[in-house]
Amino acid sequence: MPVDWTELAPQLLDAARHDRAWYLTLARELVDPADRLAVDVGCGAGGMSLAIARMMTCGRVVAVDASPAVLDTARDHIRTAWSDPRVRVEPVLVDIPADTAALRETLGGPADLVWASAALHHVGDQQAAVTALASLLDPGGRLALAEGGLPEQHLPWDVGLGEPGLEGRLNAAQDRWFARMRAELPDSRRMPYGWPEALRLAGLSPVTTRTTLDERPPPLDNAARKAVLADLTRRVGWLRPTGLVATGDLDAWDRLLDRSGEHWLGHRNDLFRLSARSVHLGVRPPGPSVNRW
Repeated sequence: MPVDWTELAPQLLDAARHDRAWYLTLARELVDPADRLAVDVGCGAGGMSLAIARMMTCGRVVAVDASPAVLDTARDHIRTAWSDPRVRVEPVLVDIPADTAALRETLGGPADLVWASAALHHVGDQQAAVTALASLLDPGGRLALAEGGLPEQHLPWDVGLGEPGLEGRLNAAQDRWFARMRAELPDSRRMPYGWPEALRLAGLSPVTTRTTLDERPPPLDNAARKAVLADLTRRVGWLRPTGLVATGDLDAWDRLLDRSGEHWLGHRNDLFRLSARSVHLGVRPPGPSVNRW
């Protein structure tokens, strides 16, 4: 069940705009004043590419994606949002790890910073991808992987329809979909250890992890409430044809997401947003043995 990136491209643009503050916070901590070359792998709509560029005084940010449709979205977003000639932001069509040599040639030299967010878990051999990205680094260069954390939660355990734990079961269905998606990837291999260990096996040291909490308690403002409803509607619609969500749960979701019904989630004042995102950072030796966080 491959991901349709053409269909997802507009959602990636929405995510880039929604996550702008998160990207800027991380870029501020990851970018060194001396950095001149950064790479954003699996760039989506280019949100982190732009954040990194805003923290650099001069140089290049190469925004990499394997999907032409996604890269077109990133190119349009970058063209609209970026005009500082001191830092070039360059979208490039590359598939990692297959096209690592081509990317290295495009870069023209070792990178100071490589960033990859929610991208490497779509690669069959995740360790090979981490090792390939580590090979792009200058000594002292950093590879940052935004992978893992905790899924977003929005609803109380008992919403009054169906069996309690409705959202937890939706997350469990998504986990089963994820396992199926990974098994169907070309050259899929299990990686039976965490991302920090993958960075160490790629020869990086030290390796650190930072997890940030995103908490928006109830009552949500209208924009946040709209985003929650859109996210739940998208996830239920995406998982519906997979057979991974029980019929009773789908019936409950249909009633909760029906704008014309009395149980529509948009009427509730107890919706919230709670999630945690982890970023794993490895440094290519010999570099400063400094925990940047």
